[in-house]
Amino acid sequence: QVQLVESGGGLVQAGGSLRLSCAASGRTFSAYSLGWFRQAPGKEREFVAAISRAGGITYYADSVKGRFTISRDNAKNTAYLEMNTLKPEDTAVYYCAAGNRGVGTRIGLYDYWGQGTQVTVSS
Repeated sequence: QVQLVESGGGLVQAGGSLRLSCAASGRTFSAYSLGWFRQAPGKEREFVAAISRAGGITYYADSVKGRFTISRDNAKNTAYLEMNTLKPEDTAVYYCAAGNRGVGTRIGLYDYWGQGTQVTVSS
């Protein structure tokens, strides 16, 4: 089992940047693929980005491609989501998730979830 804690959310103006962190504890961090998801009020949780165990494979939602970058540092048991050129429609609670059944976009691949961090982008 792995425990995940997100941080780095906040309020930012449109066009600004934020970097989210996901700190993991518990079992071997490098054994897990990681994903970032987000959920806006009244909407379903949606995929944002994912990264494989060693970091060699990444996936992005079309809505964030070219603006967001997912990365991980297995030595620090931490994953990151660098978010640039933020838009008001990026406003949501962002969740980090981990799973050991492969990397991908499906929520069902991820068994462990953090509590989320709020990102608010003002226009």
